[in-house]
Amino acid sequence: MAVAFKEWASVCEALGRGEQDVIIRKGGIHEGREGFQFEHERFYLFPTLFHKQVGQVKELARHWAPDSEKKVYEVGELVEIRYCCRVLRVEALRDWEQVMALDGRHVYAESLVRERFEWEGKGMLAGAINVAYVETEELATPLVVEYKKSHGGCRSWVEV
Repeated sequence: MAVAFKEWASVCEALGRGEQDVIIRKGGIHEGREGFQFEHERFYLFPTLFHKQVGQVKELARHWAPDSEKKVYEVGELVEIRYCCRVLRVEALRDWEQVMALDGRHVYAESLVRERFEWEGKGMLAGAINVAYVETEELATPLVVEYKKSHGGCRSWVEV
């Protein structure tokens, strides 16, 4: 088994096309008491269908979002994984100006980044956010996985 990081399809494409080289994350509901961590040095990018992503990414990335109004894959559907990432370094930023200095390195809308920065819960403090600086590589042959119930939910890491 290999590990994959769940991220919006539009962000996966931005990473894969070199339009983004950081991943900004606060965490999902199922991250545990310690909250979210970049736990793996290498991982696949598992594209998610979250339908509201179009309004939460910059104009550049909106056309990479899924056309469908679907929120999630159905169990048994095939998911094509086209990219993998290698983490170069990770840091927790606690200064909004430092977070804003990353603006040209990602496609997330400022309002989304601010919301994540200010959110508190699941072991994570308001006024902080996790950032991974990554290199992304396109796979020579996409990895096709059958969507399972274990891939669902608000979690960042899944096995593929």
